[in-house]
Amino acid sequence: MPMRLRLNQKRKNNPSILKRSAEPQSEGQCQISESIDDNLKWFQQELAHCSDLVIQSFHVTPEQNCAVVFFRGMIDKNTVQDELLRDLLSIDPLDATAFHRHIFEYKKLSVTGLNVVNDLKEGLEAILNGHVLLLVDGESRMMDIPCASSEKRAIEDAPNESGIRGPREAYIEDLDVNLTLLRRRLKTASLKFESMEFGVQTKTKVVVAYMEGICKQELLDEVKGRLRKIHIDGVLGSSYLEEFLKDSPYSPFPQMQYTERPDVTTAALLEGRIAILVDGTPIVLLAPVTLFMLMQAAEDYFQHFLASTWIRWIRYIFLFISLVLPSIYIAITTFHPEIIPSDLLISIASSREIVPFPGLVEAFIMEIAFEALREATIRIPKSIGQSVSIIGALIIGTAAVQAGIISAFMVIIVSLTGIASFISPHFDLGLAFRLLRFPLMILSGIYGLFGVACGLIIIYIHLINLRSFGTPYLSPLTPLRFSDLKDTLVRVPWPLMNKRPSHFRADEMRQGNTSQEDEGE
Repeated sequence: MPMRLRLNQKRKNNPSILKRSAEPQSEGQCQISESIDDNLKWFQQELAHCSDLVIQSFHVTPEQNCAVVFFRGMIDKNTVQDELLRDLLSIDPLDATAFHRHIFEYKKLSVTGLNVVNDLKEGLEAILNGHVLLLVDGESRMMDIPCASSEKRAIEDAPNESGIRGPREAYIEDLDVNLTLLRRRLKTASLKFESMEFGVQTKTKVVVAYMEGICKQELLDEVKGRLRKIHIDGVLGSSYLEEFLKDSPYSPFPQMQYTERPDVTTAALLEGRIAILVDGTPIVLLAPVTLFMLMQAAEDYFQHFLASTWIRWIRYIFLFISLVLPSIYIAITTFHPEIIPSDLLISIASSREIVPFPGLVEAFIMEIAFEALREATIRIPKSIGQSVSIIGALIIGTAAVQAGIISAFMVIIVSLTGIASFISPHFDLGLAFRLLRFPLMILSGIYGLFGVACGLIIIYIHLINLRSFGTPYLSPLTPLRFSDLKDTLVRVPWPLMNKRPSHFRADEMRQGNTSQEDEGE
């Protein structure tokens, strides 16, 4: 059953602490009066100074008075005017009792999803959700009519996860549409959606999606347990919840995967993982996650397995380059010039002859300038973004070299590092390596290659101890699981990937036996 988590803003000892209550509190209920004027007065007091509030009264018969309450812009006017009011005016009751029975018992309205409300605060919540509230004079009940506006963004390509092959659909900001995109791909009763609500002010709807029988019950309980502990004033996006759910909140590495593609979410659910969808955002969270999952792209599974394996190796190589290349250059040119061939060493020395800064300061100047250029390109309008990036590159590169501030080799190193940092399929993973690049540069400037080695060892130790909902971050290499290596550094053909990742699934087999080896097992 859907589960709703209600937040109460007061505690007896400390009013500033938010407390979650699983059951509605009786003291917060407000009884509906049979007088429609009293009920409308209560709504006017609760929603005072709300210029978009609409209260429209009308008479169905000379004796029967009704009213509708809603927020302008949040409801579909055509549904209210053409269907709701038409249905009410078409009812020909013999008396008031018969009219009330037609509305609240027979629900003789053409709008689906009608709900009888027995509490004023419940009716207020329905209005805030974009519904129309129908009040009838002489009746201590109200009718919640879902007539929310259907205006929403069209389903388009995923802007941040584009590919040559594969589906083109991406999530939008409407939660119901996003759930429908998943339901169309997983036509099974095993797909479950559990609903929650977060935020005292925003009352944001959050859905936990999983495959019953495939997802481990322990994992599901852990995710829901962490969600229940979240106390927050408002949730405006999935990232609000992500920081509460992390095992190690101070780690630079992402411990949850995010996606805007329904096919990626579907694949994760079939592996036994859990998806968290938040109303109002097109970004869906997937948990747990490992480092190797963050290095996989959706297009890997729509291409030939040899091409996908080759592209994965390219990603690993260049991601490592983006982390250590500036540090290795600083260490070698400062402490270990004997490693460089003599001809290349002469070329590097001649280019740095007029540069007044040591290698570490030179690298920091270029890296910070590159980060500033990258951030400026994101923030400025798209129409001039490309022009600014080109001009910035010319100024930082050519002009800086000609002025003798930066050497030509450092421009090449920083440019190659910047290009390599974009190769990660997951933006947050690339950002983590960009952040770790600076402490490695400091270590290389102080201790040379020994400092680079020490920094890499510290990062490796951190990755070994890192967990995502209890799943080792370097799984399946640490701990080693041979059955899961089919989709890590390489991608084997689909007939051989007959088992789900062992850390997530309750049901081991992904497909039937497709080889003699499987039949022998």
